[in-house]
Amino acid sequence: MQKKIAVIGGGAAGFFAAISAKENFPESDVTILEKSQQLLSKVRVSGGGRCNVTNACETIEQLCSAYPRGGRQLKKLFGSFNNSHTMDWFENRGVSLTVQEDMCVFPVSQDSGSIIDCFMTEAERLGIKILTGAAIDELKPTTDGLCLGFKDPKRAVQVFDRVIVATGGSPKREGLEWLERCGHKIEDPVPSLFSFNMPSEPLRDLMGVVVENTIVSLPGTRLRADGPILITHWGVSGPAILKLSSYGARILNKSGYNFKICINWINETNNELVFEEINSISEVNSGKLLTSVRPYSLPVRLWNHLLERCGLSAERRWSELGRKGVNKIINTLTNDIYSVKGKATFREEFVTCGGISLESVNMNTLESKIVPNLYFAGEILDIDAITGGFNLQAAWTTGYIAGKLLKS
Repeated sequence: MQKKIAVIGGGAAGFFAAISAKENFPESDVTILEKSQQLLSKVRVSGGGRCNVTNACETIEQLCSAYPRGGRQLKKLFGSFNNSHTMDWFENRGVSLTVQEDMCVFPVSQDSGSIIDCFMTEAERLGIKILTGAAIDELKPTTDGLCLGFKDPKRAVQVFDRVIVATGGSPKREGLEWLERCGHKIEDPVPSLFSFNMPSEPLRDLMGVVVENTIVSLPGTRLRADGPILITHWGVSGPAILKLSSYGARILNKSGYNFKICINWINETNNELVFEEINSISEVNSGKLLTSVRPYSLPVRLWNHLLERCGLSAERRWSELGRKGVNKIINTLTNDIYSVKGKATFREEFVTCGGISLESVNMNTLESKIVPNLYFAGEILDIDAITGGFNLQAAWTTGYIAGKLLKS
Protein backbone atom coordinates (compact mmCIF):
# COMPACT_ATOMS: atom_id res chain seq x y z
CA MET A 1 0.00 0.00 0.00
CA GLN A 2 1.69 3.18 -1.18
CA LYS A 3 0.90 6.16 1.02
CA LYS A 4 2.39 9.56 1.78
CA ILE A 5 3.29 9.70 5.45
CA ALA A 6 4.52 12.81 7.27
CA VAL A 7 6.24 12.62 10.62
CA ILE A 8 6.27 16.05 12.25
CA GLY A 9 9.33 16.30 14.49
CA GLY A 10 12.91 15.15 14.00
CA GLY A 11 13.56 13.97 17.53
CA ALA A 12 13.64 10.60 19.25
CA ALA A 13 9.97 9.69 18.75
CA GLY A 14 9.89 11.17 15.26
CA PHE A 15 12.81 9.15 13.94
CA PHE A 16 11.58 5.97 15.59
CA ALA A 17 8.09 6.47 14.16
CA ALA A 18 9.44 7.20 10.68
CA ILE A 19 11.67 4.13 10.71
CA SER A 20 8.84 1.96 12.03
CA ALA A 21 6.45 3.24 9.35
CA LYS A 22 8.94 2.69 6.55
CA GLU A 23 9.85 -0.80 7.76
CA ASN A 24 6.18 -1.76 8.03
CA PHE A 25 5.26 -0.22 4.68
CA PRO A 26 8.37 0.02 2.49
CA GLU A 27 6.38 1.22 -0.54
CA SER A 28 5.21 4.31 1.32
CA ASP A 29 6.76 7.75 0.97
CA VAL A 30 7.88 8.79 4.49
CA THR A 31 9.05 12.33 5.24
CA ILE A 32 10.32 13.78 8.53
CA LEU A 33 9.45 17.48 8.92
CA GLU A 34 11.66 19.23 11.50
CA LYS A 35 11.08 22.89 12.39
CA SER A 36 14.71 23.64 13.32
CA GLN A 37 17.94 22.99 11.50
CA GLN A 38 19.13 20.42 14.03
CA LEU A 39 17.94 16.84 14.24
CA LEU A 40 17.78 14.73 17.41
CA SER A 41 18.96 17.65 19.55
CA LYS A 42 17.51 16.29 22.79
CA VAL A 43 18.96 12.84 22.16
CA ARG A 44 22.36 14.50 21.83
CA VAL A 45 22.28 15.96 25.36
CA SER A 46 20.39 13.10 27.02
CA GLY A 47 22.21 11.49 29.91
CA GLY A 48 24.88 14.16 29.96
CA GLY A 49 25.72 13.52 26.30
CA ARG A 50 25.85 9.73 26.77
CA CYS A 51 22.16 9.03 25.95
CA ASN A 52 20.35 6.94 28.54
CA VAL A 53 18.41 4.93 25.93
CA THR A 54 16.22 2.95 28.35
CA ASN A 55 16.11 1.26 31.74
CA ALA A 56 16.74 -2.45 32.31
CA CYS A 57 14.02 -2.94 34.94
CA GLU A 58 12.75 -6.50 34.76
CA THR A 59 8.95 -6.31 34.60
CA ILE A 60 6.26 -4.33 32.79
CA GLU A 61 4.87 -3.35 36.19
CA GLN A 62 8.21 -1.81 37.20
CA LEU A 63 8.38 -0.04 33.86
CA CYS A 64 4.88 1.40 34.17
CA SER A 65 5.50 2.58 37.74
CA ALA A 66 8.12 5.04 36.44
CA TYR A 67 5.43 7.16 34.72
CA PRO A 68 3.52 9.58 36.97
CA ARG A 69 1.35 10.29 33.94
CA GLY A 70 0.50 7.65 31.33
CA GLY A 71 1.85 4.53 33.03
CA ARG A 72 -1.50 2.72 33.06
CA GLN A 73 -2.16 3.49 29.41
CA LEU A 74 1.33 2.43 28.37
CA LYS A 75 0.96 -1.04 29.89
CA LYS A 76 -0.64 -2.57 26.82
CA LEU A 77 1.73 -0.77 24.45
CA PHE A 78 4.71 -2.15 26.37
CA GLY A 79 3.39 -5.60 25.55
CA SER A 80 4.25 -4.83 21.91
CA PHE A 81 7.44 -2.85 22.44
CA ASN A 82 9.18 -2.46 25.80
CA ASN A 83 12.67 -1.92 27.19
CA SER A 84 13.85 -5.42 26.20
CA HIS A 85 12.70 -4.79 22.63
CA THR A 86 14.52 -1.46 22.66
CA MET A 87 17.80 -3.05 23.68
CA ASP A 88 17.43 -5.71 20.97
CA TRP A 89 16.53 -3.04 18.40
CA PHE A 90 19.73 -1.08 18.93
CA GLU A 91 21.96 -4.14 19.35
CA ASN A 92 20.64 -5.59 16.08
CA ARG A 93 21.62 -2.36 14.36
CA GLY A 94 25.18 -2.41 15.61
CA VAL A 95 24.88 -0.26 18.75
CA SER A 96 26.38 -2.17 21.69
CA LEU A 97 24.72 -1.34 25.00
CA THR A 98 25.77 -1.57 28.64
CA VAL A 99 23.65 -1.73 31.80
CA GLN A 100 24.83 0.28 34.82
CA GLU A 101 24.34 -0.75 38.45
CA ASP A 102 21.34 1.59 38.65
CA MET A 103 19.81 -0.26 35.65
CA CYS A 104 20.23 2.70 33.31
CA VAL A 105 21.18 1.58 29.79
CA PHE A 106 23.77 3.46 27.72
CA PRO A 107 25.66 2.78 24.51
CA VAL A 108 29.03 1.15 25.25
CA SER A 109 30.61 4.13 23.50
CA GLN A 110 29.19 6.40 26.24
CA ASP A 111 28.41 8.81 23.42
CA SER A 112 24.96 9.86 22.21
CA GLY A 113 26.52 10.16 18.77
CA SER A 114 26.25 6.37 18.48
CA ILE A 115 22.46 6.60 18.74
CA ILE A 116 22.22 9.54 16.38
CA ASP A 117 24.45 7.84 13.80
CA CYS A 118 22.26 4.74 14.04
CA PHE A 119 19.11 6.73 13.28
CA MET A 120 20.68 8.67 10.43
CA THR A 121 22.05 5.46 8.90
CA GLU A 122 18.67 3.74 9.15
CA ALA A 123 16.85 6.71 7.68
CA GLU A 124 19.23 6.80 4.72
CA ARG A 125 19.07 3.04 4.21
CA LEU A 126 15.28 3.07 4.16
CA GLY A 127 15.00 6.12 1.94
CA ILE A 128 13.26 8.33 4.50
CA LYS A 129 13.16 11.96 3.41
CA ILE A 130 14.19 14.63 5.93
CA LEU A 131 13.17 18.26 5.62
CA THR A 132 14.53 20.81 8.14
CA GLY A 133 13.33 24.37 8.70
CA ALA A 134 9.80 23.05 8.14
CA ALA A 135 7.67 24.31 11.02
CA ILE A 136 3.99 23.38 10.81
CA ASP A 137 1.32 25.78 12.03
CA GLU A 138 -1.85 24.32 10.56
CA LEU A 139 -3.42 20.92 10.02
CA LYS A 140 -6.67 20.52 8.12
CA PRO A 141 -8.49 17.29 7.26
CA THR A 142 -9.70 17.29 3.65
CA THR A 143 -11.26 14.75 1.32
CA ASP A 144 -7.82 14.27 -0.23
CA GLY A 145 -6.00 13.71 3.05
CA LEU A 146 -4.41 15.73 5.82
CA CYS A 147 -3.34 19.18 4.67
CA LEU A 148 -0.27 20.65 6.39
CA GLY A 149 0.44 24.37 6.31
CA PHE A 150 3.92 25.71 7.03
CA LYS A 151 4.91 28.80 8.99
CA ASP A 152 7.24 29.71 6.15
CA PRO A 153 4.92 31.25 3.51
CA LYS A 154 7.41 30.24 0.81
CA ARG A 155 6.65 26.58 1.47
CA ALA A 156 3.63 25.21 -0.39
CA VAL A 157 0.89 23.42 1.50
CA GLN A 158 1.33 19.65 1.36
CA VAL A 159 -1.22 16.86 1.62
CA PHE A 160 -0.45 13.51 3.26
CA ASP A 161 -2.43 10.31 3.70
CA ARG A 162 -1.18 9.80 7.26
CA VAL A 163 0.48 12.18 9.72
CA ILE A 164 2.35 11.34 12.92
CA VAL A 165 2.87 14.27 15.29
CA ALA A 166 6.06 13.81 17.31
CA THR A 167 7.01 17.40 18.05
CA GLY A 168 8.04 16.79 21.67
CA GLY A 169 6.86 18.64 24.74
CA SER A 170 5.67 22.20 24.29
CA PRO A 171 6.64 24.46 27.22
CA LYS A 172 3.66 26.71 26.47
CA ARG A 173 0.05 25.95 25.59
CA GLU A 174 0.30 28.21 22.54
CA GLY A 175 2.58 25.65 20.92
CA LEU A 176 -0.32 23.19 20.94
CA GLU A 177 -3.05 25.51 19.68
CA TRP A 178 -2.82 24.23 16.10
CA LEU A 179 -3.83 20.80 17.41
CA GLU A 180 -6.38 22.21 19.83
CA ARG A 181 -8.10 23.95 16.91
CA CYS A 182 -8.71 20.48 15.45
CA GLY A 183 -10.68 19.59 18.58
CA HIS A 184 -8.05 17.82 20.70
CA LYS A 185 -8.17 18.27 24.46
CA ILE A 186 -4.98 19.83 25.83
CA GLU A 187 -3.54 19.24 29.28
CA ASP A 188 -1.76 22.44 30.25
CA PRO A 189 2.01 21.92 29.91
CA VAL A 190 4.11 22.46 33.03
CA PRO A 191 7.78 21.63 33.71
CA SER A 192 8.88 18.30 35.13
CA LEU A 193 12.32 16.97 36.11
CA PHE A 194 13.90 20.09 37.57
CA SER A 195 16.12 20.93 40.53
CA PHE A 196 15.12 23.17 43.44
CA ASN A 197 16.38 26.67 44.20
CA MET A 198 17.00 27.51 47.88
CA PRO A 199 18.26 31.11 47.85
CA SER A 200 17.83 31.62 51.61
CA GLU A 201 19.19 28.28 52.81
CA PRO A 202 22.79 27.91 54.15
CA LEU A 203 22.68 24.34 52.83
CA ARG A 204 23.94 25.79 49.54
CA ASP A 205 27.31 26.34 51.21
CA LEU A 206 27.80 22.57 50.98
CA MET A 207 27.94 22.71 47.17
CA GLY A 208 29.29 19.48 45.73
CA VAL A 209 28.22 17.22 48.60
CA VAL A 210 26.41 14.06 47.48
CA VAL A 211 24.25 11.98 49.83
CA GLU A 212 23.59 8.60 48.23
CA ASN A 213 20.55 7.28 50.09
CA THR A 214 17.85 9.79 51.04
CA ILE A 215 14.09 10.27 51.04
CA VAL A 216 12.63 13.61 49.99
CA SER A 217 8.97 14.49 50.42
CA LEU A 218 6.46 17.33 50.17
CA PRO A 219 4.94 18.00 53.61
CA GLY A 220 1.16 17.77 53.57
CA THR A 221 1.12 15.38 50.60
CA ARG A 222 1.86 11.72 49.97
CA LEU A 223 4.53 12.62 47.44
CA ARG A 224 7.97 11.24 48.16
CA ALA A 225 11.01 9.97 46.30
CA ASP A 226 14.21 8.24 47.29
CA GLY A 227 17.74 8.13 45.97
CA PRO A 228 20.83 10.36 45.84
CA ILE A 229 20.78 14.12 46.46
CA LEU A 230 23.37 16.54 45.10
CA ILE A 231 23.77 19.84 46.93
CA THR A 232 24.45 22.66 44.48
CA HIS A 233 25.30 26.34 44.66
CA TRP A 234 21.62 27.12 43.98
CA GLY A 235 19.96 24.42 46.11
CA VAL A 236 19.48 20.70 45.59
CA SER A 237 19.42 18.37 42.59
CA GLY A 238 20.09 14.71 41.91
CA PRO A 239 17.83 11.72 41.15
CA ALA A 240 15.69 11.98 44.31
CA ILE A 241 14.92 15.66 43.65
CA LEU A 242 14.23 15.10 39.95
CA LYS A 243 11.84 12.26 40.76
CA LEU A 244 10.01 14.38 43.32
CA SER A 245 9.67 17.20 40.78
CA SER A 246 8.15 14.69 38.36
CA TYR A 247 5.67 13.26 40.84
CA GLY A 248 4.68 16.74 42.01
CA ALA A 249 4.90 18.62 38.71
CA ARG A 250 1.38 20.06 38.84
CA ILE A 251 1.30 20.65 42.60
CA LEU A 252 4.61 22.50 42.48
CA ASN A 253 3.46 24.55 39.50
CA LYS A 254 0.32 25.62 41.39
CA SER A 255 2.49 26.65 44.35
CA GLY A 256 4.42 29.04 42.12
CA TYR A 257 7.50 26.97 43.01
CA ASN A 258 7.39 28.35 46.54
CA PHE A 259 7.13 25.39 48.90
CA LYS A 260 8.91 23.34 51.56
CA ILE A 261 10.58 19.97 51.27
CA CYS A 262 11.45 17.44 53.93
CA ILE A 263 14.72 15.57 53.64
CA ASN A 264 15.37 12.28 55.39
CA TRP A 265 19.15 12.18 55.07
CA ILE A 266 19.49 8.51 56.06
CA ASN A 267 16.53 6.85 54.29
CA GLU A 268 15.24 5.39 57.54
CA THR A 269 11.65 5.98 58.58
CA ASN A 270 11.68 3.91 61.77
CA ASN A 271 12.67 6.40 64.48
CA GLU A 272 13.13 3.63 67.03
CA LEU A 273 15.90 2.14 64.91
CA VAL A 274 17.49 5.57 64.52
CA PHE A 275 17.28 6.10 68.29
CA GLU A 276 19.02 2.77 68.88
CA GLU A 277 21.76 3.70 66.40
CA ILE A 278 22.39 7.16 67.88
CA ASN A 279 22.21 5.80 71.42
CA SER A 280 24.73 3.09 70.55
CA ILE A 281 27.10 5.63 69.00
CA SER A 282 26.76 7.80 72.09
CA GLU A 283 27.61 4.92 74.44
CA VAL A 284 30.54 3.55 72.43
CA ASN A 285 32.04 6.98 71.73
CA SER A 286 31.06 8.80 74.91
CA GLY A 287 34.37 10.63 75.27
CA LYS A 288 34.64 11.71 71.64
CA LEU A 289 33.50 14.99 70.10
CA LEU A 290 30.24 14.98 68.15
CA THR A 291 32.10 16.02 65.01
CA SER A 292 34.48 13.06 65.15
CA VAL A 293 31.85 10.30 64.74
CA ARG A 294 29.39 10.57 61.85
CA PRO A 295 26.18 8.52 62.00
CA TYR A 296 25.35 6.53 58.87
CA SER A 297 28.70 7.60 57.34
CA LEU A 298 27.28 10.99 56.43
CA PRO A 299 29.65 13.34 54.58
CA VAL A 300 31.76 15.42 56.98
CA ARG A 301 30.48 18.80 55.80
CA LEU A 302 26.86 17.69 55.93
CA TRP A 303 27.21 16.25 59.46
CA ASN A 304 28.74 19.48 60.71
CA HIS A 305 25.91 21.41 59.04
CA LEU A 306 23.28 19.19 60.68
CA LEU A 307 24.88 19.61 64.10
CA GLU A 308 24.68 23.36 63.63
CA ARG A 309 20.98 23.05 62.70
CA CYS A 310 20.48 21.07 65.90
CA GLY A 311 22.11 23.87 67.89
CA LEU A 312 24.79 21.46 69.13
CA SER A 313 28.32 22.77 69.62
CA ALA A 314 31.12 21.11 67.69
CA GLU A 315 33.04 20.98 71.00
CA ARG A 316 30.36 18.94 72.68
CA ARG A 317 31.01 15.28 73.47
CA TRP A 318 28.67 12.39 72.81
CA SER A 319 28.35 11.69 76.55
CA GLU A 320 26.94 15.21 77.01
CA LEU A 321 24.06 14.82 74.58
CA GLY A 322 21.27 13.66 76.86
CA ARG A 323 17.86 12.54 75.61
CA LYS A 324 17.00 16.02 74.33
CA GLY A 325 20.15 16.17 72.21
CA VAL A 326 19.56 12.68 70.84
CA ASN A 327 16.00 13.63 69.81
CA LYS A 328 17.29 16.76 68.06
CA ILE A 329 19.71 14.68 66.04
CA ILE A 330 17.05 12.08 65.17
CA ASN A 331 14.60 14.75 64.03
CA THR A 332 17.20 16.52 61.91
CA LEU A 333 18.42 13.30 60.31
CA THR A 334 14.92 12.16 59.39
CA ASN A 335 12.77 15.28 59.15
CA ASP A 336 14.92 18.18 57.95
CA ILE A 337 12.74 20.96 56.47
CA TYR A 338 13.96 23.47 53.88
CA SER A 339 12.31 26.29 51.95
CA VAL A 340 12.32 26.17 48.16
CA LYS A 341 11.81 29.30 46.09
CA GLY A 342 12.02 28.61 42.39
CA LYS A 343 13.19 25.85 40.09
CA ALA A 344 16.19 25.31 37.88
CA THR A 345 16.13 23.29 34.66
CA PHE A 346 18.16 20.12 34.66
CA ARG A 347 19.08 20.69 31.03
CA GLU A 348 19.69 17.19 29.71
CA GLU A 349 16.66 15.68 31.44
CA PHE A 350 14.11 18.49 31.07
CA VAL A 351 10.66 17.09 30.38
CA THR A 352 7.21 18.63 30.03
CA CYS A 353 4.19 17.32 31.90
CA GLY A 354 1.07 17.84 29.81
CA GLY A 355 0.27 17.93 26.11
CA ILE A 356 -2.35 16.09 24.08
CA SER A 357 -4.79 14.54 26.54
CA LEU A 358 -4.87 10.77 26.36
CA GLU A 359 -8.66 11.13 26.29
CA SER A 360 -8.28 12.40 22.72
CA VAL A 361 -6.21 9.41 21.60
CA ASN A 362 -6.97 5.75 20.90
CA MET A 363 -4.32 4.28 23.20
CA ASN A 364 -4.26 0.99 21.30
CA THR A 365 -3.12 2.59 18.04
CA LEU A 366 -2.19 6.16 19.05
CA GLU A 367 -4.58 7.47 16.43
CA SER A 368 -6.46 10.67 17.19
CA LYS A 369 -10.10 10.13 18.18
CA ILE A 370 -10.86 13.50 16.59
CA VAL A 371 -9.00 13.42 13.26
CA PRO A 372 -8.78 10.11 11.37
CA ASN A 373 -5.31 9.14 10.07
CA LEU A 374 -3.59 11.47 12.54
CA TYR A 375 -1.32 9.82 15.12
CA PHE A 376 0.80 10.93 18.06
CA ALA A 377 4.12 9.76 19.47
CA GLY A 378 6.48 10.88 22.18
CA GLU A 379 6.32 13.77 24.59
CA ILE A 380 3.58 15.60 22.68
CA LEU A 381 1.31 13.17 24.56
CA ASP A 382 0.48 13.71 28.22
CA ILE A 383 2.97 10.99 29.17
CA ASP A 384 6.13 11.61 31.15
CA ALA A 385 8.41 9.71 33.47
CA ILE A 386 11.03 10.00 36.16
CA THR A 387 14.69 10.13 35.23
CA GLY A 388 16.54 6.95 34.27
CA GLY A 389 15.86 6.30 30.57
CA PHE A 390 12.09 6.02 30.91
CA ASN A 391 11.18 9.10 28.89
CA LEU A 392 13.15 7.89 25.89
CA GLN A 393 11.55 4.47 26.30
CA ALA A 394 8.14 6.12 25.96
CA ALA A 395 9.40 7.79 22.77
CA TRP A 396 10.59 4.48 21.31
CA THR A 397 7.40 2.63 22.28
CA THR A 398 4.93 5.23 21.03
CA GLY A 399 7.01 5.80 17.89
CA TYR A 400 7.03 2.08 17.15
CA ILE A 401 3.27 1.76 17.66
CA ALA A 402 2.42 4.89 15.66
CA GLY A 403 4.62 3.56 12.84
CA LYS A 404 2.25 0.59 12.45
CA LEU A 405 -0.50 3.12 11.67
CA LEU A 406 -1.67 1.73 8.34
CA LYS A 407 -2.62 -1.56 9.96
CA SER A 408 -5.12 0.06 12.30
